[in-house]
Amino acid sequence: MSTPPSASRVSLAEMSRAGGSSGALMRRGEPSPLDHTDHPRLADLTECLFFSPGDGRIWLNDQRMVLMHTSSLGTLRRELIDSVGLERARGLLTRAGYESGARDAQLVRQRWPDADARASFMAGPRLHALEGVVKVEPVEFEFDVTRGTYHGEFLWHHSSEDDEHIKAYGLGTEPACWTQLGYAMGYVTGMLGLPVIFREVECRSTGAAVCRVIGKTADAWGDVSEDLRYLNAKEFLSARAFGPAQPAVLGGVQLAAAASGAGEGGHDMVGVSSAFKSACHMLSRVATTRATVLFTGESGVGKELFASMLHRISPRKAEPFIALNCAAIPDTLMESELFGVERGAYTGAATSRPGRFERADGGTLFLDEIGSLSPTGQGKLLRALQEGEIERVGGTQAIKVDVRVVAATNVDLQAEVKAGRFREDLYFRLAVFPIHLPPLRERREDIPLLMNFFLHRYSRLHGRSVRGYTPRAVKALLNYAFPGNVRELQNIVERGVISADDDGVVDLPHLLRREQLDEGLYSLGAAGVLAAAAEAGQESTTSGAAPGLLLDRLCEPGQAGVSLQAVEHRLIDEAVEKAQGNLSAAARLLGLTRAQLAYRLKARREA
Repeated sequence: MSTPPSASRVSLAEMSRAGGSSGALMRRGEPSPLDHTDHPRLADLTECLFFSPGDGRIWLNDQRMVLMHTSSLGTLRRELIDSVGLERARGLLTRAGYESGARDAQLVRQRWPDADARASFMAGPRLHALEGVVKVEPVEFEFDVTRGTYHGEFLWHHSSEDDEHIKAYGLGTEPACWTQLGYAMGYVTGMLGLPVIFREVECRSTGAAVCRVIGKTADAWGDVSEDLRYLNAKEFLSARAFGPAQPAVLGGVQLAAAASGAGEGGHDMVGVSSAFKSACHMLSRVATTRATVLFTGESGVGKELFASMLHRISPRKAEPFIALNCAAIPDTLMESELFGVERGAYTGAATSRPGRFERADGGTLFLDEIGSLSPTGQGKLLRALQEGEIERVGGTQAIKVDVRVVAATNVDLQAEVKAGRFREDLYFRLAVFPIHLPPLRERREDIPLLMNFFLHRYSRLHGRSVRGYTPRAVKALLNYAFPGNVRELQNIVERGVISADDDGVVDLPHLLRREQLDEGLYSLGAAGVLAAAAEAGQESTTSGAAPGLLLDRLCEPGQAGVSLQAVEHRLIDEAVEKAQGNLSAAARLLGLTRAQLAYRLKARREA
């Protein structure tokens, strides 16, 4: 690995002393073909990088960063390969790169929301260079967000991954820029709103003079099954998100069956984010056991989907999967629904019938919204779990059942226990292996994949031919807070597919409810809430963004005026209060980075 001459380096101290000439310093060294494109330029991106040496933190916008020796990363790479094998190590590093690229895409979207689309795409290579990973030289690059097309060819110079791989293993026969490929896929997918797959066709690790990569949409590549081996953390995750023709496959066997509705993607799980992968790893670990599982998380995160997949990858997959929504059954009928009824047990019980426990014998019983179960129902469920046997209503004979119980709740059961509304002993029985499912706002890297997945799913279901999304629809969906989580995204996209013209694209008005369809009267607020413009304006006013109202509130009667510093302090205080102390959220409300807000707060304390 060659060391660059000192004349091509720029120190942080030089940058600080240079002031206005920092742009020239940033161009010192080899010229980049990206330097003369529109904003955000490399100099713009450097303004997002903040060093706080006194407290040991570095920030890229509101994301914390670290400086590490590439040799340390090389050691980690070797340890991974030696410990888990080359294939699994490649998958881990590819997915880590994907998440990094997706986060950088989110940074660019939020920091430069009105930037030219081409410049936004090119900001990814600039960030990769700024982060010290690789220098990118575009060879060919074209895209059309509306048509959902992308084609890019790039040369990678000075790849840090290649340096370490060659140092450890020498030249080989396979490309080695795994993290960089994942980054490229995560970044471009996050900007386009459709899955884009990059392949390294030449690599320094195979003896080439320079690395060459080509990126295209999954549809354009055709078969991307080889690529998905490294992007999907588990083989039970669906490939449908990456293209309309990809089936859900587990161990070489297609899982979906037309008779069950899965042919339309009803049981497919889609995601690459770290929060989603963590839940999938836990699911895979507990699936082969008999343990009771409790899924927790907000409404709409996919708890029943996870429960169904738990059953499908377990040894009980050939036996029944029975689901019951506890909130949908009246208390008077809950016992008969769970345990069955003997003939003549009560008026109207003309025949004997089995309950959900008997129907699920040998398989899995899923109890959704378990927190709504009445105290009486809780006691009887606890006995069934403890004894492994039930009695039908009106019956006298105990019936042995072999059932794996899986429960789900969108309320905090521990808080319910403390409040006396849920039995503590039942909670411990259910929460043998709890799995928390993250809300969609905590797995934003998955939104483009879900957008593509639902677009193809509902185009097939409703017999429509919809080509993609408009740029403003992509921007709105990627920045929306989704209080209803995946279920809300699913419904929004289905509405868009139905509303869009055949052979057309989904635009923002197609996604909104009818009461929001007045052209020009919709906006995406600073907090990520899609609302009518009047509501967005009201939100800005109440948050202290209206200068006239703010001045009226700051100026006490009889005072001549107020200082600019006082206005700034008041704005910051209100933003922090509104964000409940979350500096990242407060910074977004003020149009600042987290580091900029932290600097102002620190300077104010020291003044």
